[in-house]
Amino acid sequence: MAPSESEVAHVDLDTLSRASHRCLTAAARTVTTPPVMDRVECIVVGAGVVGLAIARRLAMAGVEVIVLEAENQIGTHTSSRNSEVIHAGIYYQKDSLKARLSVAGKHALYEFCASHGVPHRRAGKLIVAGTTAEEAVLEDIRGRAAANGVGDLKPIGGDEVRALEPEIHATAALVSPSTGIIDSHALMLAYQGEAEDHGAMIAFDAPLRRAEATRAGFELWVGAGTEETRIGVDMLVNAAGLHAQNVGRAIVGLDPATVPAQFFCKGNYFSLLGRQPFSRLIYPVPRGAGLGVHVTVDLEGRNRFGPDQEWVDGIDYDVDPARAEVFYEAVRRYWPALADGALQPAYAGIRPKVQKPGGHNEDFIVQDEAVHGVSGLINLYGIESPGLTASLTLADLVAAKLGVWFRAR
Repeated sequence: MAPSESEVAHVDLDTLSRASHRCLTAAARTVTTPPVMDRVECIVVGAGVVGLAIARRLAMAGVEVIVLEAENQIGTHTSSRNSEVIHAGIYYQKDSLKARLSVAGKHALYEFCASHGVPHRRAGKLIVAGTTAEEAVLEDIRGRAAANGVGDLKPIGGDEVRALEPEIHATAALVSPSTGIIDSHALMLAYQGEAEDHGAMIAFDAPLRRAEATRAGFELWVGAGTEETRIGVDMLVNAAGLHAQNVGRAIVGLDPATVPAQFFCKGNYFSLLGRQPFSRLIYPVPRGAGLGVHVTVDLEGRNRFGPDQEWVDGIDYDVDPARAEVFYEAVRRYWPALADGALQPAYAGIRPKVQKPGGHNEDFIVQDEAVHGVSGLINLYGIESPGLTASLTLADLVAAKLGVWFRAR
């Protein structure tokens, strides 16, 4: 059972130091008078949805785990600033990590949500075409989905679209019944709770300053301001999301050439005033590096629109109200009746891209010793969508690369 937010204990650096002692036990997570450098079996950097899933996976296999989180709570960036969609695995290149891990991941995630009481719903999705040219793109999408093992897409005509969603203008569509929606924060709390039940700890306000690869594993320097804790660790997992490249560059002994370039693609969302007309997700035919400004529906039935694409140099979550004009144009491609003044700024998120603006969408990057030559180190880069959907299968992949074979969900 996941803890409530009020029950989640924040771990300061002093507790982190004590917790990282080799004598740490599951029953009593503190020790007395630690040595000069404490040691722990595994550290995961980043308490987003993927980092928490990895910590849970390793802890359930009996690994001693501490999660380092630079912020003061879990999932403050990409993990909580997204469309909260369980993706079917439709759009990705065949045999890519995104394709394989999202298709397997959605099944694992639905099973996990059902068994752990995480709010979710198989809302379904329409991918809509408004022109003959876009109808041809639908056929390409259907073929790609089938190649990925997604065989439940159903083509329908315009009349059938209107029967499902009367206000949508479309000449044809694909129905994806296995696409769903989820409470992303409840999912993260469930991962956190199960990780902690198996002995893992999360240290908040604990940024990784520097790490050094040694013959015995790694030495880490952790802390903010004048506070710093030095920790020895056998295995290190970099799941820092938007900060993953910074973490990679902070590891002495890691070839900087293995750290990919990073680009921030901001996605703005607008909510809808008044009546909420849609009961399922509505996606246009994709354009560019994203899936287009689409309709998402939350678990309370509220409609919102987004994300768009705004390439930015840093992390900034303010939504410019002037971007509404772009949204009106994009949404009216499939909902011409959208009234002026009906959209209001909601929130924004940032995707950690590894391709530059205008480039082709790149795959997840999960590097192990075979790539970078450092034993016991896993670096995850470019974990954007469908990272939430693939969180459990990404955790399985990381565990396998670390040689932790016991499978647990």
